[in-house]
Amino acid sequence: MTTQRRYDIDWLRVIAIGLLLIYHIAIIFQPWALFIGFIKSEEALEGLWKPMTMLNVWRIPLLFFVSGMGLYFAMKKRNWKQLLLERGKRILLPFVFGYFAITPLHMYIFQEHYNMLLSYFADSGHLWFLGNIFVYVCLLSPLFFYLKKNDSGKFKKVISKMMSYAMGPISISIFFMLEVGLVKPQLFEMYAQNWHGFFIGFLAFFFGYLFVFTGSSFWKTVSKWKWLYIGLATILFIIRFTGFESISNMYLTSLESISWILGVFGIGYCYLNKPSALLSYLSTAVYPVYIIHMFVLYAGALLILPLKLHPMLQFIGITIFTFIVCFLIYEFILKRVAFLRPLFGLKWNFKKVVKQESKISNVKPETL
Repeated sequence: MTTQRRYDIDWLRVIAIGLLLIYHIAIIFQPWALFIGFIKSEEALEGLWKPMTMLNVWRIPLLFFVSGMGLYFAMKKRNWKQLLLERGKRILLPFVFGYFAITPLHMYIFQEHYNMLLSYFADSGHLWFLGNIFVYVCLLSPLFFYLKKNDSGKFKKVISKMMSYAMGPISISIFFMLEVGLVKPQLFEMYAQNWHGFFIGFLAFFFGYLFVFTGSSFWKTVSKWKWLYIGLATILFIIRFTGFESISNMYLTSLESISWILGVFGIGYCYLNKPSALLSYLSTAVYPVYIIHMFVLYAGALLILPLKLHPMLQFIGITIFTFIVCFLIYEFILKRVAFLRPLFGLKWNFKKVVKQESKISNVKPETL
């Protein structure tokens, strides 16, 4: 069974992880960086927090939505055994390897920077996201395969009809509000290694799958009403950012988060659903880059923060260092060393991948 490639979803995944890298670098320049285990600059750039507060309520949920959508496409040509084997290789293996071998690296750099006694500390760190995704696959795949089997059933007709109205997609924010009410997180944007992050990720993963399952009605709706969603999200962000305590709360933040995400999906569907050589490269590179980025940006902080530079120049320097070094490691080591490829979520047979990429590069975009 052939499946049309959704380039906009690939682009959103690439963009979301790119924003994640920049967000993590910006944390270094916040007064509270040390409290969450980040190397901290002596001079803060608190102005960076303004755009960060806009991003931090939807950047991680967006990745969970995209992951749920990705599972839909993966299931189109796999049975449940093949799916679990493929997800085990692509997600569980890098997670377990990263838990013991990758996340300790940035902790070593942290200890070195603060002249602490070097000690080994295995932890999921930033890879908690992968562990959650694999659990969601195991928990939800029976339901998803049932839906796949009943692709023409009454449920799909009802949900597709619901998604054809502007209020249809945004109505799922009710479930995210319920999550806030039941879990009662201290901060909406604190997702890592806690129950709030687990359940909000579970919901986003489920609805990401469901959005694609419904067919074209969802995409037509978000493309038509994208600026309505963005406008609503902007109003809710202004309320949250200006600190109207009597109005702003995490229930409204849930609605803001979903509004941003729906608007982003609409913009992506309208403007990003087209192939390119750059996307072909980045969509493969972004996963291993995500896995290694933390110890690279810590290394960049270790080298650049001691320099007597303006903190904005330090931020720019660490950002450039992180992106360049990550992609150099990917291009010349992770991509080419056969036994490392599966440990970083890449396909096992490099020679086969090169042949496939060369064939794709010789095909005109309009024929893809």
